[in-house]
Amino acid sequence: MKPIETKDFLISKKDFKLSDHKTDYKADIPKEEGQQLLHTEKEKLYDLQEKLYADNSQSLLIVIQAMDAAGKDSLIEHVFGGVNPQGCTITSFKTPSSKEYNHDFLWRHYLAIPEKGKIGIFNRSHYESVLVCKVHPEYNLKERVWDNVKDFDKKFWENRYESIRNFEKHLTNNGTKIIKFFLNVSKEEQKQRFLDRINEEDKNWKFASGDVVERGYWKDYMKAYEEAIQATNTDYAPWHIIPADKKWYTRLSALQIIIETLENMNLKFPEVNKEEKEALQKAKIELENEK
Repeated sequence: MKPIETKDFLISKKDFKLSDHKTDYKADIPKEEGQQLLHTEKEKLYDLQEKLYADNSQSLLIVIQAMDAAGKDSLIEHVFGGVNPQGCTITSFKTPSSKEYNHDFLWRHYLAIPEKGKIGIFNRSHYESVLVCKVHPEYNLKERVWDNVKDFDKKFWENRYESIRNFEKHLTNNGTKIIKFFLNVSKEEQKQRFLDRINEEDKNWKFASGDVVERGYWKDYMKAYEEAIQATNTDYAPWHIIPADKKWYTRLSALQIIIETLENMNLKFPEVNKEEKEALQKAKIELENEK
């Protein structure tokens, strides 16, 4: 089986364009081979997650951003379906509540940061505050923290990007490794997935009329994503642009990036000292001699 070159998904230049990244790329891997590789790699993830949990000195935060119907939920289901639920937390960020609007835009995200030994997954994230809030600036006014703000200008957004960089740097400095995914789906594929949700009755619940409204802002969202990724792509919290038209390839690519990240975290199972080993042997003898 041919491995995926995960470095190909990293942003290598500041002035990148999403239009330069193919949404239907799948390397030279046949679908059947890719699905089998996904199954095999999930076993590696299970072992690495167990080691992360036992090591209990670091955590991993995975940020997933995308347009509607790009496959965020199914990626989480198919990649993390086999891990120990005790070592994994998933947070889906919806529209902020009135209580959350009474705090700064990062407050609710701090509350969801994974504790040591765990993997945390953000299904949407703090980036919504420089994405949907940039496309629809009126949402910012609900935060109730502004003093006569009338124009959300370039400086306003630069300050938000700086806050995000500082937030992620702080987490990194305190033992949380961060990887960020943008699932890059085409407008044509999104249309087909919307139609599938409408045509297939058991998928109707996934569709909302507002999805079509937001689709009308496609160019605005692409511009917002490009600017946000350019401003917040760092060595300590890198962005990965994942092709999302082929769901099986999206899942496999993300999984291999997660595995490589965990392997590079130098995780170790706790060592047992001499006294503890002697106690183990004593317990073993007692159990074996038990009547």
